[in-house]
Amino acid sequence: MGKDIDSLVRINKQRLTEFERILGYRFTDLRLLQRALVHSSFAFEQTQSGKDNEKLEFLGDAVLDLVIGHMLFLRYKDLREGELTKLRASLVNEQHLAKMAREIELGSFLSLGKGEDASHGREKSSILSCGYEAVIGAVFEDGGYQTASEIIEGFFLPAVEEKKEELLIADSKSRLQELLQEKHNEAPQYRVDAEEGPSHQKLFTVSACFKERVLGTGQAGSKKEAEQRAAADALVGLAKVQE
Repeated sequence: MGKDIDSLVRINKQRLTEFERILGYRFTDLRLLQRALVHSSFAFEQTQSGKDNEKLEFLGDAVLDLVIGHMLFLRYKDLREGELTKLRASLVNEQHLAKMAREIELGSFLSLGKGEDASHGREKSSILSCGYEAVIGAVFEDGGYQTASEIIEGFFLPAVEEKKEELLIADSKSRLQELLQEKHNEAPQYRVDAEEGPSHQKLFTVSACFKERVLGTGQAGSKKEAEQRAAADALVGLAKVQE
């Protein structure tokens, strides 16, 4: 007979309490937290198929989308719908959720099957990101929307500005082109002003120009990234003019 959730809670009580401390939330029903930490490989080995974290993962995925979407909507009035969508996607993708899971040492608290554990399952991004979503689902189910929202914002806010900058730089060329095409029916041009350093460590300086006027300048190790940074600089300058 395998271990059910109640017996796992009794066995892991001390570990669950430690994880609650890291999360900054105390569960009314510890069984929800324990369920969130049970991977399907463990449930299968314990003949408890279906008693894993997959349904809580489904719930947590929806909660993260809503809370982070709402947070971005309130914080960034200047971003368009497409930009908000991209920013949210960069925060809730597998890679970033796995990073968040590692920050709270989630892997060490998971219940994995022996085979999955032996193949370094505690370090796999897919398992960590799903576990993270399940924990969020458990917090929501236990404490409601407001509690889940406060915990999510506490963990995600430090990453939001960084991700926003990454997104805006990566998207700058297309945004600048759209802006100039819309206003003047003409696209910007990019000019390489300098190319310095040895071949393995080049530094490019590029200007974004429009009708012989320099709108912005950027430097980077590749021409493409220098162009993106020049476009980002141009967008900042144009926004100041419009203020």
